[in-house]
Amino acid sequence: MGRSGVITFKGNPMTLLGDDLGVGAEAPDFVLHYADNGIQKLTVADLKGKPSIISVVPSIDTPVCATQTKKFNDEIGKLGDKINSVTVSRDLPFAQARFCGAENVNMRTASDYQTHEFGEAYGVTIDELKLLARAVFVLDADGKVAYKEIVPEVTSEPDYSAAMAAVRMLV
Repeated sequence: MGRSGVITFKGNPMTLLGDDLGVGAEAPDFVLHYADNGIQKLTVADLKGKPSIISVVPSIDTPVCATQTKKFNDEIGKLGDKINSVTVSRDLPFAQARFCGAENVNMRTASDYQTHEFGEAYGVTIDELKLLARAVFVLDADGKVAYKEIVPEVTSEPDYSAAMAAVRMLV
């Protein structure tokens, strides 16, 4: 089911696929892939037990996505091991790992390239581009959505302060 009018890309209306995941909902499961001694899997179950921030970007190799990843990496780094953090895109896991190495990013990156189930389950697949919309989800330690922002214009940055305030309320 498509949702129109939620986001734009360079001013052009786009259609989001998947359900409109609301605050308070149980975080849907997913299988994402990341590079660490080969390709590994990450699921929502792996994030339970601590609050988590999921930063969603269209492509790690674009300026706004790189900025978003680096800003959240810096902010999350100040909290130590009190929180799980992951940046999700549809880039290949090896490209994500290369970016993290080049930019000194410690935040985990994981890819929805293979199954696309994350984008569908979290309602952030852009139908016209087959990429993920820019978004931020904060999950509590039990895996419930505590905060959600789908950025209205894909080329704009998220509200870092609001997302981090939601994180700090959970740690």
